[in-house]
Amino acid sequence: GCEGMFENEKVTTAQLVAQYKDEVMALAKYLPYFEKKSGASVMSSYVPENASATTMRIPTYDSTLLAFVKDADKSIFMDRNYDYVYKKYSIRSVNDEMRMIQRATIREMNVFGAILSKYIMRGRTKGAVWNEGVVNGIYYALILRMKELIEFWDMPYHDLEELK
Repeated sequence: GCEGMFENEKVTTAQLVAQYKDEVMALAKYLPYFEKKSGASVMSSYVPENASATTMRIPTYDSTLLAFVKDADKSIFMDRNYDYVYKKYSIRSVNDEMRMIQRATIREMNVFGAILSKYIMRGRTKGAVWNEGVVNGIYYALILRMKELIEFWDMPYHDLEELK
């Protein structure tokens, strides 16, 4: 976890950009996919041949979503203590998640991490959760916002400001 870091104001914005830029850009390649899929389920139930009415349906996921889950899972953003962030900011619904995504600053990358972690980690035991993050637009909003923050602060102008 990178909790302690955020309380430390001595970390410059430039350092945060350096730490997160590659990680954010790696996830940003999924933006077109999530934009296209927002509001659409990417989970289909696979019914085995000679299935009876009682046969368990096996959820299957589209390969892009699985690739994203794998990349997110090994990213800097995974935080087993995501619940702590949810409590701290009183995040209780998708609307709360969306509001935090819009409000969080580059100094609150742990908020993005917590929201992403919730979906990825809960999805390990309940696969449908991975799909929810696509349908409700959370992955799209979250990655887009992180990308905007990185691009905004990754400007030569800001480095000059911090040296004053």
